[in-house]
Amino acid sequence: METLKIMKLRENAVIPKRATGGSAGMDLYACIDSEVTLAPGKLAVIPTGIAIALPSENYMANIYARSGLGVKHGICLSNGVGVVDSDYRGEVCVGLCNVSDTPYTIQPGERVAQLVIAPVSVMPTEEVLSLDSTERGAGGFGSTGRN
Repeated sequence: METLKIMKLRENAVIPKRATGGSAGMDLYACIDSEVTLAPGKLAVIPTGIAIALPSENYMANIYARSGLGVKHGICLSNGVGVVDSDYRGEVCVGLCNVSDTPYTIQPGERVAQLVIAPVSVMPTEEVLSLDSTERGAGGFGSTGRN
């Protein structure tokens, strides 16, 4: 069985865990010594105090926002989705932004994001002179209708 290896980099780090048996993601916790207030429109990098080792290059870890922080407080990821590559061994950090009009204070040990492990399709690439045609073609944003 393949295993996600997790190493604490600091004593007060919390090992990620799923909130329920059906949770897709594991909660990531703020490993900070004191609270951090995120003003409206501002960014912050929050350390988790952990490093991970994925089982192979066939996996990646994605960092997603917590829906409660986003919907209730306007706290989301500054990069949309964080990507942790299989060969990265540094500290997992979470870039947060405050898109609300109210300051939000992050507490030490607070759940700040979710970590989801996903497969990666490792395939060769090939440069070609043309691509096959499809019904949609090059139609971009909104080309398939509003709904």
